[in-house]
Amino acid sequence: MIWHSRKFAGVVLCIEIALIIIYAFFVTYDAEADVLKVNSTRKEPNSIQDYYPMFQDVNVMIFVGFGFLMTFLKKYGFSAVGLNFLLAAISVQWAIIMQGVWSMQDGRIPINITNLISGNFASATVLISFGALLGKTSPLQLVIMSILEITIFACNEHLGLHIYKAADIGGSIFLHTFGAYFGLSVTYMLYRKEAVGHTKDGSNYHSDIFAMIGTIFLWMFWPSFNSALGTGDEQHRSVINTFVALLACCTVTFAISSLVDGEGRLNMVHIQNATLAGGVAIGSTSNMLVHPFGAMIIGALAATISTIGYRVATPYLAKHMKIHDTCGVNNLHGMPGILAGLVSAIVAAMASEENYGYSLYHLYPARSPTENSTDLQRIRSVLKRIDSGDNWSEASQAYAQLEALFTTLAIAIAGGILTGYIIRRPMFDPPKKHQIFDDTDYWEIPEEDP
Repeated sequence: MIWHSRKFAGVVLCIEIALIIIYAFFVTYDAEADVLKVNSTRKEPNSIQDYYPMFQDVNVMIFVGFGFLMTFLKKYGFSAVGLNFLLAAISVQWAIIMQGVWSMQDGRIPINITNLISGNFASATVLISFGALLGKTSPLQLVIMSILEITIFACNEHLGLHIYKAADIGGSIFLHTFGAYFGLSVTYMLYRKEAVGHTKDGSNYHSDIFAMIGTIFLWMFWPSFNSALGTGDEQHRSVINTFVALLACCTVTFAISSLVDGEGRLNMVHIQNATLAGGVAIGSTSNMLVHPFGAMIIGALAATISTIGYRVATPYLAKHMKIHDTCGVNNLHGMPGILAGLVSAIVAAMASEENYGYSLYHLYPARSPTENSTDLQRIRSVLKRIDSGDNWSEASQAYAQLEALFTTLAIAIAGGILTGYIIRRPMFDPPKKHQIFDDTDYWEIPEEDP
């Protein structure tokens, strides 16, 4: 099939041309990357040396991990990994613009390695939403969704981080929770009765093996994802907490998967997905003093919630609420993301200078004393780079975490409903009944070996 009047190709080319024009007029190199601004005599090393390894790890998660995780559908593997590639590429470019407008300098957006990492993070929201919609949308619908979602995401992220001043180093609130419930809201608006129980909405032995490749890549690199924008002991702590949470999560998932099966067998859907939920659940507090045993408890709780979610919540949502969640993003990203937000509020309520020292004000900038105060001068005598803050209490920071979580849920759901309403229009070429969960009309398919 030739896509309707080659509309898809035209829209994608127009988007890329528009992005090139925007970058030409509004994006420039940050001082660290600009040969005219770099002082060759400065003693501090360029930040590329610190961030590039983490940047590449996050790239592996976005372009390999997410893509292969969604190849479990037996007739939709090309679209799963291929459209994942396209959506990520578009989303990162647009996210750099949408995130950068909040920090423009002289009318330009300075770009450096951390902008690229943040852009990758933003693209994860689109890929998570893609998981909820997998097999039920046309490529054109997905491209339009990615532009709309990144726009809404960037506004919500700015609201949460800079207005509410919540802490979320691993993006469990602003990325995972947002992406999951945005996608679920879109799939609700695009609900098709024939998708539930469809013969092609399933895996086979080989497609599940390919999906496990995605799982393993995501599992291996999740500590980098959660710690990519951290520094020093904060980054070190984030890697440790995330890894031990994933270890506990993996172990408990195998146990719960066997327990919920009547014959004690393991379910590959659980193993592919719920083993990763610990990385989501620890994300918001991975850089905090939750201690290894605490991270393990969080990982174990996430595994339990996620595995039972696949067993109970996914079929319930499809049957009673008209929410067909193809990949089960509610169980891998949604509910563990909510758990992460709640845990972040508890951890914030317990954080004090007594157990964190002056690094408390780096982890929670709003808790730093106000400018020109005696307390701030005392802190700066030890840590010169601490910025002034709002002198928040533990309770104020905990409230900010909850405020960010519930605002994110509200914006994600409302934004998803609006986006679903827009892209279900015939002009965006929604797939016909025979096209759902099937690559045939969208890709050149090689002939099967005899």
